[in-house]
Amino acid sequence: MKTISLYLLVLSLLIVISCKNVVNGTCSDFDNKTDSILALMTLEEKIGQLSLFTSEMDQTGPFIKREYEEEIKQGKVGAIFNAYGADYTRRLQEMAVNNSRLKIPLLFGYDVIHGHQTIFPVSLGEAASWDMEAIERSARIAASEASAQGLNWTFAPMCDIARDPRWGRISEGAGEDPFLGSAVARARVRGFQGDDLSSTNTIAACVKHFAAYGAALAGRDYNSVDMSERVLRECYLVPYKAAIDEGAVTVMSSFNDINGIPATMNRYILTDILRDEWHFSGFVVSDYTSVTELIQHGTVPDTAAAAAFSVNAGLDMDMQSAAFSDYLEILVQKKKVDEKTIDEAVKRILKVKYMLGLFDDPFRYCSREREEKELLSDENRAAARDIAARSMVLLKNQGSVLPLDKMIKSIAVIGPLADSKRDMIGSWSAAGDFNKAVTVVEGIRAKCPSARIIYAKGCNIDDTDQSKIKEAVAASRNTDLTILVLGEAANMTGEAASRASLDLPGIQQYMAEEVLKTGKPVVVVLMNGRPLTITRLNDYFPAIIEAWYPGTEAGNAVADVLFGDYNPSGKLPVTFPRSVGQIPIFYSEKNTGRPSDPDNKYTSKYLDESNDPLYAFGYGLSYTTFSYSNLTLNRNEIDANDTLIVRVTVKNTGKRKGEEVVQLYIHDRVASVTPPLKLLKGFVKTEIEPGEEKEIVFKLTAEDLKFYRGDMSYGCEPGRYDLLIGGNSVDLISSEFSLVLPL
Repeated sequence: MKTISLYLLVLSLLIVISCKNVVNGTCSDFDNKTDSILALMTLEEKIGQLSLFTSEMDQTGPFIKREYEEEIKQGKVGAIFNAYGADYTRRLQEMAVNNSRLKIPLLFGYDVIHGHQTIFPVSLGEAASWDMEAIERSARIAASEASAQGLNWTFAPMCDIARDPRWGRISEGAGEDPFLGSAVARARVRGFQGDDLSSTNTIAACVKHFAAYGAALAGRDYNSVDMSERVLRECYLVPYKAAIDEGAVTVMSSFNDINGIPATMNRYILTDILRDEWHFSGFVVSDYTSVTELIQHGTVPDTAAAAAFSVNAGLDMDMQSAAFSDYLEILVQKKKVDEKTIDEAVKRILKVKYMLGLFDDPFRYCSREREEKELLSDENRAAARDIAARSMVLLKNQGSVLPLDKMIKSIAVIGPLADSKRDMIGSWSAAGDFNKAVTVVEGIRAKCPSARIIYAKGCNIDDTDQSKIKEAVAASRNTDLTILVLGEAANMTGEAASRASLDLPGIQQYMAEEVLKTGKPVVVVLMNGRPLTITRLNDYFPAIIEAWYPGTEAGNAVADVLFGDYNPSGKLPVTFPRSVGQIPIFYSEKNTGRPSDPDNKYTSKYLDESNDPLYAFGYGLSYTTFSYSNLTLNRNEIDANDTLIVRVTVKNTGKRKGEEVVQLYIHDRVASVTPPLKLLKGFVKTEIEPGEEKEIVFKLTAEDLKFYRGDMSYGCEPGRYDLLIGGNSVDLISSEFSLVLPL
């Protein structure tokens, strides 16, 4: 009772003090509250708020090191990573609020990337849905489950643009385009944070990895990033800014250096852009031990210098390296760090804790009742199944092999991913239990209970053992149809999972071609977290579905698409190359002074490969077909104050109801810097009945035409523009308009 009384007394004191510091008549202003508690803190307690440490796991369950327990009790820890479970987080929170002098509650953070216990498709797969409502719903469910287990902070969304699929973490983002990436980032922030961050079923979002981590040289994780200011601003920074504008309250600095300065100590990125230009008021946390990794970067001589440079650059919280907790007090005494700098960081962290409602109730996220009720509920699994189906992209369907007939008598399901529960949920699958995932074999058996289903592994994912191929060929020969489930193991994508080859690993391609020789119809289902170089699959196999890693309901969702209960509507958020030698390859390339000409050697092309991708950005087929016509503009010219209204008619010319992603691109014909051939500026996903026509309307203004001009000022220029609309970035109908500006 003494502890609780003291805690309430401190809270009352804070409220009284904050009410005396009213700004603009708002007594409840979070800034006033943080100022009030800051005035009570010692330097040691302040530094404690800037330190995040990791909980660990062994066969007995989660635990935290004894030295961290003591520091929590002394108020020397601000946040814990990797701790979840209502009882466990409550125990750690009790250590903080029952023992420390000021009873400041802990933040609990975790990588809730594409689901918590109910796992949704990997983020790149979700982006392929081009369905912002579905993506927001996925993040909302993830936040609800995570918060039921004591978490109040997620290290997501990842907003890194990635144009090199060798980089394994491309699976965590939204692909290659800043416009689509921004829409996805906003949807995820809305899903995680909701309308009220203090609600017990919302969690704080963390925009990562700031900045430009997705442009790592050679596609090798953690590698350097070297790019122009123009490319940084017009492409890579855009989705981070969108997420912050949507209200994300925390940011994570990236591992990489940017043009020679590591992000963790990069004042230009963390302060000049993030705070001064974008007015971000939340806090910045380092990535795991990235503060002490500055020594390996070669930009600081020791840990003390790493701490000084990081905090002075604008880093607020140190994840796991202990550089802040070990050295900041000494650095303040030596005047290498101003205590006011620490004060500002503490205020930003405390503000987020206030926003989460932790000072009102430190245990608000530790609900045993919610934990038992909300995790992996039937409703959540149904949502996961629906969103997984929406994420799948039909890459090829020659001869309308798909959808399959549910009355088929026998099916061979073959491949190393066909019955692998572990791989269904992909990398960064949070607290997900792969044992609860539905495999493709299980999904097909449930879909076709009267059919004879034969499963054969065929080969392992990544070795040269051919002993299982005969069994796979026999299974195919003795059934009416074969479904091949091929791709990468879950641990081949995500962090520290770069690949120099993007071919199917191991002997999967050979095994698949041996099965194809049976002459039976064959459908390929791909599971992977990045674009693969699958030219041979495309050449030889009639039907290919890109399923990514679909999550907990993987097998059921795959079966829904294969058998037509869901008509695939996904579109690629990233270009699929023909070969690794084309990388980086993306739709918004520039023309060059010598654009490719097959009749002229001295133009921009390869001697041994096409310039064209295997599958273009925005590409994806359906079990129906769509036509585009009647592209009209309300005017041929607009000025800075006008709105261009664009109308196009989209008709379902097939026999099935389907969804189409209508995409709008622009091309600036002449500009002060070389313009991309096309840029995505709008999209609408719409459902259309067979034979139905729908008029789709877009609106463009001069704001949509702005770019970083020749002098690096941001604005638009007068001139002629092409406007292009279609179902992908290649097959487009066009019109044109002019932007007229005063001299």
